[in-house]
Amino acid sequence: MTVTDIQSQLQELQTEASRAIASTTTLGELEQLRINYLGKKGELSQILRGMGKLSAEERPKIGALANDVKDILQNSLDQKLQELQQAEIAAKLANETLDVTMQGVSRPLGKIHPLNSTIDKVLDIFVGLGYTLAEGPQIETDYYNFEALNTPPDHPARDMQDTFYLPGGNLLRTHTSSVQIRYMEQHEPPIRIVAPGRVYRRDTVDATHSAVFHQVELLAIDKGLTFTDLKGTIREFIRQMFGDDLPIQFRASYFPFTEPSAEVDVQWKGKWLEVMGCGMVDPNVLKAVGYDPEIYTGFAAGFGVERFAMVLHQIDDIRRLYNSDLRFLNQF
Repeated sequence: MTVTDIQSQLQELQTEASRAIASTTTLGELEQLRINYLGKKGELSQILRGMGKLSAEERPKIGALANDVKDILQNSLDQKLQELQQAEIAAKLANETLDVTMQGVSRPLGKIHPLNSTIDKVLDIFVGLGYTLAEGPQIETDYYNFEALNTPPDHPARDMQDTFYLPGGNLLRTHTSSVQIRYMEQHEPPIRIVAPGRVYRRDTVDATHSAVFHQVELLAIDKGLTFTDLKGTIREFIRQMFGDDLPIQFRASYFPFTEPSAEVDVQWKGKWLEVMGCGMVDPNVLKAVGYDPEIYTGFAAGFGVERFAMVLHQIDDIRRLYNSDLRFLNQF
């Protein structure tokens, strides 16, 4: 092979490679062209293998020409690489750019459910009065739900609370009074607790009743507490809850775990609505937890959160609190 042949091959390689580099559109194709033309086994290397047949005087000329071709192709590759990288960045920015002038997708903010907000308000009031939050299990034993609260198996008061019994003898608690027993077993007087929670009864669902509802109970045990202390606490609670203008009344009633007992009514839509039961803790309940009724007295009260929410927000039907109607919930 002559010098002229090698020179011709190098020039053809330069022309062909330059045209291919200029027309490529992807970084992957460009890298493949670099390997094909300038790699160890590329076309340039193949051409230079013919230099072995040249004379010592001819080899420097071909070597210089080969270096020029290599530099030209490498510069073309570098320039094309920069162009393709810039184009790739521009395309990515175009796809990821946000149009800040476009109208956003509106998602309504969540709100506190009226039942939760009512519970929060109740707890804030009683904590402010010096009460401590207490909680207990929703699945209870007969002892904590009835017997320890002065309601033995044959007691007629059990008919007042139609109970959901579970396999194995346990039950779904019918009130949060069971929390009081559990708390008193573990603490010595004086105590003041407020116990919120969900309760269950076989009740016919209507505008003012639900089979699943929420209760809050309060309990105070100390030396020298009287029914006057109970009435004063309830009146202050009602005042902070509803304001000074809501009429309330106490009516004599009966509960097995308090004696004497009373029910508290508030005037709502021109009628008296029962919202709370209360009374002085029965001595038998104090004895059940190891308190001496000759030393300590106490009072307790309990009420349904749903009834309070209805009065507080002027809701006409308790079922509205459970049907998840956004038209209703958005009002709060």
